Amino acid sequence: MFIAIARPAVEPHGPDAVAVPGSPAIADLSPRALHARLLENAALRRQRGQERLRSNRMADADYWLNAAPVAIRKASALREEKSFAPLP
Repeated sequence: MFIAIARPAVEPHGPDAVAVPGSPAIADLSPRALHARLLENAALRRQRGQERLRSNRMADADYWLNAAPVAIRKASALREEKSFAPLP
């Protein structure tokens, strides 16, 4: 019996290849890039929560709206840990 390892149908393009099985790990991000990604994540979570509210899916909306502050706290902790220059 032969086993062939098939290539994934979706090939990664750019640095964010996390969703593709078998893809290489992403290189370590700079603290500022990680901070920006965490803030973007929080914004996306909040948008999902708002979409769920408009769809009258209250349980999903509660989850996403409560998940957004978690990403904000992580970004804030990273900012304190890496001692960025203070924001104006």
